[in-house]
Amino acid sequence: MSAVESSIVSADAYVQEMLRAAEAQSSVSKVSRRTFLKVTGLVGGGLVLAFHVGENGVALAKAKAKAADFAPNAFLRIASEGTITLYSKAPEIGQGIKTAFPMIIAEELDADWAHVQVEQAAINPAVYGRQAAGGSRSIPMSWNQLRTAGAVGRAMLVSAAAKQWNVSEAELTTENSTVFHKASNRKATYASLATAAAALPVPDEKTIKLKSRSEYKLLGKRITGVDNRAIVTGQPLFGIDQVVPGMQYAVFVKCPAVGGKVVEANLEEIRKLPGVTQAFVVNGTGRVYEVMPGVAILARSTWAAFSARQKLQVKWDESAASKDSWAAYVEQAKKLASQSGPDSLRNTGDVDQVFKESQPIEAFYTYPFIAHAPLEPMNTTAVFKDGAIEVWSPTQTPDAALRILPDLLGIAPEKVTVHQTRVGGGFGRRLMNDYVCEAAVIARQAGVPVKLQWTREDDMHHDFYRVGGFHSFKGGLDKSGKLIAWQDHFITFTQDGQRPTSGGDMPADEFPAQVLPNARLTQTKLPLQIPTGPWRAPRSCSIAFATQSFLHECAVAAKRDHLEFLLEVMGEPRWLQEGNEFALNTGRAAAVIKLAAEKAGWGKPLPKGRGLGLAFHFSHAGHFAEVADVSVDANRKLTIHRIVVAGDVGPIINMSGAENQTEGAVIDGFSVALAQQIDFDNGRIQQNNFDTYPLLRMPHAPKVESYFIQSDFTPTGIGEPALPPVAPAIANAIFAATGHRVRSMPFTKEGYSV
Repeated sequence: MSAVESSIVSADAYVQEMLRAAEAQSSVSKVSRRTFLKVTGLVGGGLVLAFHVGENGVALAKAKAKAADFAPNAFLRIASEGTITLYSKAPEIGQGIKTAFPMIIAEELDADWAHVQVEQAAINPAVYGRQAAGGSRSIPMSWNQLRTAGAVGRAMLVSAAAKQWNVSEAELTTENSTVFHKASNRKATYASLATAAAALPVPDEKTIKLKSRSEYKLLGKRITGVDNRAIVTGQPLFGIDQVVPGMQYAVFVKCPAVGGKVVEANLEEIRKLPGVTQAFVVNGTGRVYEVMPGVAILARSTWAAFSARQKLQVKWDESAASKDSWAAYVEQAKKLASQSGPDSLRNTGDVDQVFKESQPIEAFYTYPFIAHAPLEPMNTTAVFKDGAIEVWSPTQTPDAALRILPDLLGIAPEKVTVHQTRVGGGFGRRLMNDYVCEAAVIARQAGVPVKLQWTREDDMHHDFYRVGGFHSFKGGLDKSGKLIAWQDHFITFTQDGQRPTSGGDMPADEFPAQVLPNARLTQTKLPLQIPTGPWRAPRSCSIAFATQSFLHECAVAAKRDHLEFLLEVMGEPRWLQEGNEFALNTGRAAAVIKLAAEKAGWGKPLPKGRGLGLAFHFSHAGHFAEVADVSVDANRKLTIHRIVVAGDVGPIINMSGAENQTEGAVIDGFSVALAQQIDFDNGRIQQNNFDTYPLLRMPHAPKVESYFIQSDFTPTGIGEPALPPVAPAIANAIFAATGHRVRSMPFTKEGYSV
């Protein structure tokens, strides 16, 4: 195995390690909720509450609380002048978590939201536990932690009021940051009680009663994003906005084919260009998730750095670089389609016998690699001074950056400080911290504060792509048209010859195999060097297109209504793994399927050239069904009249945020299905910018209607599970309107446009 292959394997391992670390930190948070909820002391005459893990965390919290009016490791601070400051611990990447997290605390606190201000918490996993955004797990992994933070604060304020008035705590109620004693008509604001409450002992968490859903006053309402005003007025919230004294601007040029190394470059010429201060080779670590070899150029402005880059000439050693070709992979997959894969993922019942006794339906589906393409390109500001590194970055995993930078730079963990900025689009790309590592290494080598700024082309050429893939299906129907057998030869990719690449695996219990009596899932893994990674709803975002489209093919072959057919496949209401909220619940699934169909007017007569398409998918603990209402004219131009979304992700925290996430998921899903594809040849990405990798434009954005069944489960993410059904719903609607089956993305291959 070559050095490049080894480094790419490490990149995939990095993703897995990061997810394992997130789970471990979640477990630590559970311990802290039971045992280590503490009062840190008075700051400016207020009450500060924080979570701590271990005695070192307690000591750190107390030191921070006494040092200044700002306590970055606290979830909650109530100042004597009346302001309630809540700290959001996780990265805000557009998913609304900076608003949702404080809402959960405020609900249990009974705080007046009008008097709440929200700040981004410092990155300190020893105090907060997991500080990352990924997997649609931010809320479920922090749900009880945040509720307890607010509930304990409320309990202490009530206790303070009871002592002042010499009454029983049971006689007191709270609302809008005020404690009431109805019998004596007395009331006291939280601000007036904060100092007294801070002096009280912390109650045992087991004695704290959390609210029932019927008692919620804030959760479920439409609350505007806490950063909205700052965003529309252009305030410096994002990584790209950061400025530090003495900062210089850096670009970093890497080989177009991953794995190439610098042989030589015209550095002397570059150093003489206007505004350029330094130019040097960075050897890197050879690991794609850290620092690959390249050339750094520093200048006094981004314009000077970008201009100098245009004149940079590098000779690359590509002996170990990627030679991957998408066109070659497509041809190879087509040849393999008629066979079974060497890896058996699932084999239940007697698939072969069913196919002998029925007329099997067969189809081959393909979907391409795609880029994350966030509107804010990768960037990080870094200061390396006196053997310590301080970075400001729009990362999705600041806690992972804290873990990786000490080893990268050879410094102690306490010498690393990471500041979380707002993220201008992540979608899974910023789970990797390569750009953070690059900035840190360049800042150390340059000896000056540095802002590393990637270009759009850098983003397109050096992504961790959503992996493409292929499905060769066969379905079997009984005499009544019921689906009783399912076969899928899944053709994917591997970077170590053993495991599927990141985002390229398929679970053995992938729907609908786990609900059918006869199912066979096999897998072939093609070797790949180009790095891949999670992209919105990893696996599900692509698998759903193939499986849900082919299910519709089966329904059509059976001459049955797709809604009826899909509900029959789902079977009787049951939870496939009782107690596991990340397992399919067919009852919840059927409910959202019926709701989407009802709201879309399923079964109504439609004019020629117009059709409804239905799709369902279970992803990241979310059950979602969608119906696309589509017209297709003689030139294959699509008009998406509306897309109806029905979801069950448990209770909704912020209805405004939930609707925003479903709308964003539909627009992103449609954008990917319609026109987006990453091509590569000889290891080089062919797309450069949005002219060759088009995003959906505002005039073409469909109308989205969102409906939620708020079942009594732990709330979870929305955007990821809402995305997978988009493409198959539109594809099935195209078939309903035209009789033409779309079996590959992007749909432009079939001649469709908007």
